[in-house]
Amino acid sequence: MINLVLILPLVLCLVMFIFRKKRLNSFLVFLYAVVHSLLGVFYFTNLQYLGQNQYFSLNSSNIVFYLVLSVVYLGVSIYNIGYSRNMDKLFNEKKMTRYAIMILIFVLSMTGGILADNLGLAWIFIEGTTLASAYLIYFNKTKHSIEAAWKYVFICSIGIALAFVGIILLTVAEGSLNSLNYSDLLANAKNFNHFWLNVSFVFILFGLGAKMGLAPVHFWLPDAHSQAPSPISALLSATLLNCAFLVILNVYKVMIAANCFAYARIMMLIMGFLSLFVTAVFLYHTTNYKRMLAYSSIENMGILAITAALGGVAYYAMVLHLIGHSLIKASYFLTSGNILELFETKKIKSINALSSLDNKTAWLWIASFLGICAFPPSVIFISEFLAVKTLIIQKHYILCALFLFLLTVILFAMAKVVIKMVFGERNAQKHTQIQENISKIYPSMYIPQTILLVIAFTLGIYIPKYLDFIIRNTIGA
Repeated sequence: MINLVLILPLVLCLVMFIFRKKRLNSFLVFLYAVVHSLLGVFYFTNLQYLGQNQYFSLNSSNIVFYLVLSVVYLGVSIYNIGYSRNMDKLFNEKKMTRYAIMILIFVLSMTGGILADNLGLAWIFIEGTTLASAYLIYFNKTKHSIEAAWKYVFICSIGIALAFVGIILLTVAEGSLNSLNYSDLLANAKNFNHFWLNVSFVFILFGLGAKMGLAPVHFWLPDAHSQAPSPISALLSATLLNCAFLVILNVYKVMIAANCFAYARIMMLIMGFLSLFVTAVFLYHTTNYKRMLAYSSIENMGILAITAALGGVAYYAMVLHLIGHSLIKASYFLTSGNILELFETKKIKSINALSSLDNKTAWLWIASFLGICAFPPSVIFISEFLAVKTLIIQKHYILCALFLFLLTVILFAMAKVVIKMVFGERNAQKHTQIQENISKIYPSMYIPQTILLVIAFTLGIYIPKYLDFIIRNTIGA
């Protein structure tokens, strides 16, 4: 099963390369999403079949990450059916074939990074995501997209190099073990040299933190997410960042097992709160609604780092937040694609009266905002509530006040933009053109956001016992 999900996309890429048909490309992207999701659901509902081979494993630690990737990718592939029909009018079959091939390779790289049972192998797949997604960011070949792609490759390559140095230092810390398998690292962590282990964690955290979008190594993220096609922006924000976080989390578990977690905890708290601060500051100055969503991703990655560092109940909140953010942010970015098709601009000041032009897109935009800003019954409300509870229980009162203050500032900044875009008077000069553009929004460009949001808001009301069991297995509770 694991081999199938890793080999199938390569076969499908070969088929695309041979036939180079636009409709076939969209279908094969969707087909792999269906297979990917079916395998995820099968393992999710049949934990007794979880297993591993020599290099990869699907276990209680990564099953949630895999399933989140499956669900988001399936939603993106459905949206991509309609989105690609608009792109087909602009690009030839050769370019659209490259677009579809790189999507499959991108998803394959993320899947490999999640399933890899070895730190070195995970590092290779994370690097693979950079190479695959760089082309997708650059796809439109505008001045800004080329600049964003170069910034993305440059910063993430430096980050990957730093992570590689961290892995080398980890092998120094482990002495004669000579293994990078997560199970071996956890089993022998108590014997590691603490000095070299601490130094290695700094390099790995900053290196993969760049890929995850944690401040202060986040600079690529706003540009890349805002310039990529909307389906790719959804994958970048809702799934790629999770892959880097999983690797950091696995190394953090080694730090805990080696009794070095106090040092690692401080580092993660600093980067987490710095991410919230950066988001709060820059959201007030952004004029691009896709950049706004990108900064929101930085905020939520910061929350993941904070909850992971706090431990306890916040560790449960971490998994809930990861699920909620991925579902809602994917919906948010896909809906931004509808807005871009309608108004043909990413400038906030050029968009208003969305509710009177496309009511369905307007409601999806509002619902995504309410979900990502933790309005009940969003599942993110529960995760942030548990994070605040943990901060109070652990008597971090100043940090708790800072956490709530920064979230409030971010909420206000996003609300101001959303209200401006959804309401207001229509521009008569643009009205005719926008009415023509409404025909570009196909039914498949509404359906996935609706489903993703329904799941996210349902989990805010009721968490099924089986999912609760899976989450507790993920955190080792």
